[in-house]
Amino acid sequence: MNQAQEVLAEPIQTVMRRYRVENPYEKLKALTRGNAMTREAMLTFVESDELSAVSDADKERLRALTPATYIGNAAEQARAIKEWISKL
Repeated sequence: MNQAQEVLAEPIQTVMRRYRVENPYEKLKALTRGNAMTREAMLTFVESDELSAVSDADKERLRALTPATYIGNAAEQARAIKEWISKL
């Protein structure tokens, strides 16, 4: 499960947008498309100048993420589905 490092592009892009980093999608696309992503490559990107505007605390949270631990907004979606089903 931890081999799919490209899954972490989503939270990295979200943090980049929060800090108003220019062209986050394009930067991550350049990093991930057509490349075999490794843990080292993702960690190097988090430490790169591309994320210089990002706080150390947010970088630490990104470094701690793994494909196995990242759930995105799954909990929020599950609650929304549960609520939607209860209205049927």
